[in-house]
Amino acid sequence: MATRKTVPAAIKQLKRPDLVAREIKRLIAEKNLSPGDRLPRESELQTQFLVSKGTIREALKSLEVQGLVTISTGPSGGGTIVEVPLDRTLQFMQNYLFFQEVTIDDIYAVRQQLEPELAAGAVPHLTDADFEALEHSISCCDPTQSHDDLLSQRREDVNFHDILAAANPNPFLRFVCELINEMIRQLIVYSNRTSQAEHRRFGEANAQIHREIVKAARARDVEEVRALMRRHMQDAASSVKRMKGRIQGRLILDAESLRAPRAEMAKRDSPKRKSSDS
Repeated sequence: MATRKTVPAAIKQLKRPDLVAREIKRLIAEKNLSPGDRLPRESELQTQFLVSKGTIREALKSLEVQGLVTISTGPSGGGTIVEVPLDRTLQFMQNYLFFQEVTIDDIYAVRQQLEPELAAGAVPHLTDADFEALEHSISCCDPTQSHDDLLSQRREDVNFHDILAAANPNPFLRFVCELINEMIRQLIVYSNRTSQAEHRRFGEANAQIHREIVKAARARDVEEVRALMRRHMQDAASSVKRMKGRIQGRLILDAESLRAPRAEMAKRDSPKRKSSDS
């Protein structure tokens, strides 16, 4: 008779679904599994971890909630590994930030550190389609060209930075900057006393610096892009404070409204991706 494999004592004693979920994650890493690969069947996981079917199903459900697997039912049912979607990750991050006192100064202090590096790192990877999307963003958000209301232009400005983020190969830097962009788009509001003229000046200044950034990026001048973005972030922080921008309420983001990944963004804004900054 075959001998059962030894499993961690914690699982034998507690048989908790979260511990099993942790072991399944370890299994994924050890076997170097990728999105699209199937996990062992439920019965095989039961045998491997010496737990009940209910515990395995709860563990798989936990991994599904985390966005790591999808679950199918039936005799051969089980989990299939998937890539964690950006909107799910952003939602987890917002749950943490919900109980933090985040201010405009906090947001722009981080932007001033990260955006120059994000833009500089994107330069070698920008394609013709990216440049067209960046130009389209500028035209949409320039008050001298766009027919949208000025507040909408300010929110749409952030798309310019999303396009640069999508081109940067560093996934962690990209994620952090996209999170900040979404917070700016969704949560920053301005005083009713801020004049339309002030909004217009802000928009025109953004459009101009965006044009300079695109020009330097087309020349593949990494250092110039970094310097321009650093100046842009400093100016933007001053302008938002002058316009009495503030965070509205607690950090509550709707996962359905979060920015789509690069491919979906291209499809949404066909034929060119939209863009912006703030």
